[in-house]
Amino acid sequence: MSRREIIIKDTHRGLWYEDGVLKRILEAGRYVIPRSFNLGFYRRPRVEVSLVDSRERDLTIKGQEILTSDKVAMRVSIVVQFQVTDPRAALHRVSSYEERLYTDVQLAARRSLASTTLEDILTNRNRLSEDILRDVKESAAGYGVTIIRADVKDLIFPGNLQEIMNRVLAAERMSQVQMVEARTKAEIQRLETQVNAEAERSAAEARATGQRLEAEAEAEVQSIKTRAEIEALKQREMEAEAYKEHPALLRLHELETFRQLAGNTNARIYIDFDRTRPPLSERE
Repeated sequence: MSRREIIIKDTHRGLWYEDGVLKRILEAGRYVIPRSFNLGFYRRPRVEVSLVDSRERDLTIKGQEILTSDKVAMRVSIVVQFQVTDPRAALHRVSSYEERLYTDVQLAARRSLASTTLEDILTNRNRLSEDILRDVKESAAGYGVTIIRADVKDLIFPGNLQEIMNRVLAAERMSQVQMVEARTKAEIQRLETQVNAEAERSAAEARATGQRLEAEAEAEVQSIKTRAEIEALKQREMEAEAYKEHPALLRLHELETFRQLAGNTNARIYIDFDRTRPPLSERE
């Protein structure tokens, strides 16, 4: 009895039908499909296998002209990445899951833009993608399709509006450049002020350190002078005590002084002879 074979790759899944009734889902592999026949008392059912692509695929919705809530017409192109995760639902719930997905995304984009102003679209372009993904994801799951992501590919505005937008964008760029320049100048001024303040502080610290060292040196010199004077006074006091205890030492000191003066031709010696005082021989 003749039979035929079918090989299902990892990229697909197969639906096994017997006389039009789904019996099982086929994974990747090699399967034998027997020939149907009818012997009157015995009949073998007719077997058919339908393949479903289970890979991730892209669906592009091009050039949809939609009005925003503030009545601005624009053309939108949307790319949807999807994958068939339930082959049974994909073939049984809808006649064509790709056409149904196309319609669902198209309607979701219209609903989103109809409740959005042009300014909202310009400031938050991702909102449209998020609205489409949220709106379509649940409904697509009902017919066996998982939405991986939905992105707005192109937004095309009317010609005059496009020119206005270009001017606005140019003005925004110029404003950003001016803002950056202003921030740069402010930062440079701040750094210069900081550097000047640091230099002034360092100079003030240097002056204070110099004054402190000068005062300490002067105090040290004065302390040395004071100690020297005190030492000299102590020395004189000791000499005075020695002269007091030994008058002959004072006399010797006087004679030594006279001897030194005698060697100096310019020296003048004035001696006051007190007539009332007894001669030296008598005093001794």
